[in-house]
Amino acid sequence: MGKVRPAEQQLDQFLAKYLPEIGVQTRSARAKLAALLPGAVQMVYDNYNFLVIGFGPTERPSEAIASIAVAPKHISLCFMRGVDLPDPKKLLRGSGNQVRNLRIEDDTTLDQPDVRKLIKEAVRRAAAPFATDSPGKLVIRSVSAKQRPRRPKQKVKGPAA
Repeated sequence: MGKVRPAEQQLDQFLAKYLPEIGVQTRSARAKLAALLPGAVQMVYDNYNFLVIGFGPTERPSEAIASIAVAPKHISLCFMRGVDLPDPKKLLRGSGNQVRNLRIEDDTTLDQPDVRKLIKEAVRRAAAPFATDSPGKLVIRSVSAKQRPRRPKQKVKGPAA
């Protein structure tokens, strides 16, 4: 078995804060995006609101084309310049000036042809080409000291009436 790199270990620690099923879903989505974006630099931000894994052709955050945003109950695929992507099936959500996203419902979401078209178009519009002859790399960019809870709040059952 290969040597585990420190950035991978740190990402595993971040994902361990979430429910196991969210961790599994995130790892699966990350692997699929890495396969679709050979040579991508994966930039990790363990922020106040979300754990975010950005994918870009370089280590420049401004050149990232997409990211996986991990929330306590779900994960989403975000397109950094999604407002400009053609979306005839209206898959993308959001109303900001740039970013659009779609919920990754299960392990098949990133396999859907319409989602693949969005990813392919985002790659085509990237500011720099992806180095497809490179294995890519994982970079921990920032970790916020203060964070929202990474697991959903447990519902407390009151006394029976």
